[in-house]
Amino acid sequence: MTRLLGLDPGLRFTGWGVIDAIGNRLRHVADGVIATDGELPVPDRLRVLHDALVGLFSTYAPEEAAVEETYVNRNGSSTLKLGYARGVALLAPALHDIPVSEYGAMAVKRAVVGTGAATKEQVEMMVRRLLPGAVIRRADASDALAVAICHAHHRTSALKVATGTRMA
Repeated sequence: MTRLLGLDPGLRFTGWGVIDAIGNRLRHVADGVIATDGELPVPDRLRVLHDALVGLFSTYAPEEAAVEETYVNRNGSSTLKLGYARGVALLAPALHDIPVSEYGAMAVKRAVVGTGAATKEQVEMMVRRLLPGAVIRRADASDALAVAICHAHHRTSALKVATGTRMA
């Protein structure tokens, strides 16, 4: 069994999801959202994000983490702020010796739904189907669980290739 943490970074809301990967079976452990106060200066918001992530490491002891890659949008300021949060999401696990992988949104959608053109609703529906019993309250948490699922699928494929196991 390997415990995986998926992160969907954002400066206002960062979704997180923890799953256990047992071979090719997945089990939901927990999910949620880290919210920062928009009235705080950016450095203080980044510290809140960092401290909350460290709390997740302590509580759930993930062995690996996966972070969704940033997409560039028309608002440069928003993209930059998203990049700050993503930097914290990449750095915090690395500082705690947790290996970190990155996946683009299309790769996550393909791994979870089967197509990179899937809607958020389709992704959430498949996350609920792949993780029975998961009660997902926010789209950010659903997206984070999807990142964790994507990582579980990619690491299983990589392990099969590394060990020479035939893929089904």
